[in-house]
Amino acid sequence: MTSKLTTSNRTGWLFALPAVGLIALFIIVPFFLAFGFSLTNQRLISPNPTEYVGFENYESLLGLAVITLEPERDNGGNIVRDEEGQPEYPRVRTITRSDDYPQYRGMREWFRWQSGNNARVVIAGDVIFMKALVNTLTFVFVVAPVQGGLALCLALLINQKLRGINVFRTVFFMPVVVSIVVVSLLWRFIYDGNDGLLNNILQGLTFGLFEPVDWLGNTDTALGSIIAMSIWQAVGFHMVIWLSGLQTISPTLYEAAEIEGASKWQAFRYVTWPGLRNTAVLVLIVITMQSFAVFAQVDVMTNGGPLDSTQTLVFQAVERGYGKQDISGGSTISVILFLVVLAISLLQRYLTREKA
Repeated sequence: MTSKLTTSNRTGWLFALPAVGLIALFIIVPFFLAFGFSLTNQRLISPNPTEYVGFENYESLLGLAVITLEPERDNGGNIVRDEEGQPEYPRVRTITRSDDYPQYRGMREWFRWQSGNNARVVIAGDVIFMKALVNTLTFVFVVAPVQGGLALCLALLINQKLRGINVFRTVFFMPVVVSIVVVSLLWRFIYDGNDGLLNNILQGLTFGLFEPVDWLGNTDTALGSIIAMSIWQAVGFHMVIWLSGLQTISPTLYEAAEIEGASKWQAFRYVTWPGLRNTAVLVLIVITMQSFAVFAQVDVMTNGGPLDSTQTLVFQAVERGYGKQDISGGSTISVILFLVVLAISLLQRYLTREKA
């Protein structure tokens, strides 16, 4: 069998060789280099020689701990409270900088919550990385179902034999062919807090009652604004994939459903959706991969701000690897991102097999 593949299919292997070589050169080899750099303290420009540090980079990025802070008390044993009546607690740095707790050294507070009179504080070795990880996962789990569902709805709407339907297909697909940088700049003007189009529209609809919002300058709305823009920009691409799947379903199945008296919903549930099962898997995988790779929107619209509320893993990898010349840190984030994507992909594959 081996000799047959290497002799009779020699032409095919020769045609495939350039593609395989490019994939190896720009994907496979860089991945192994990144894994190797993640085990060192490599910097882009440094007078010090590169040293092997093992998994220290992973420990510093993934280090998490929960500490309990008891409220401060006065000489009489009463809880000391601030002007608003809230208990006062010792600073986290009294623990993270203390020689009594070497396992917490260098860690910073991420967030906290109340547990009775005590405060539970989550500290992390790298708070910005943790924010980037949470933001990336939030982006994926919001964009994937919303964008996929909206694209399916658009595909169902334009899968009609109507005059001028191609105009609507072109309009819905147009944002896809425009550069993501151009789209991000356009939406940055739309989201402008002073005289942005979105604020003007909302003020007009509410007759001036709506208070203008700095959509990209507010930590509560910045990430959501980028998510909304990303869904709008790429929904046309996935609409085309859904449309191609819809057009592979035989019309005779719909005719049979109509003869049986099936409603529109029943026809979709028992004819359309089963015929789109393979298309749904493809759309879900493509959206997930694109969502994990979000970078340009963040770089153009917020640069990771405000207060690191829009940091993502890819943005952090680029920022550290090139902006801060920390090759080992950027490589570590890249490897962690690969493992996260691999885990999500295996989970998706498992779930689709279970449903099948």
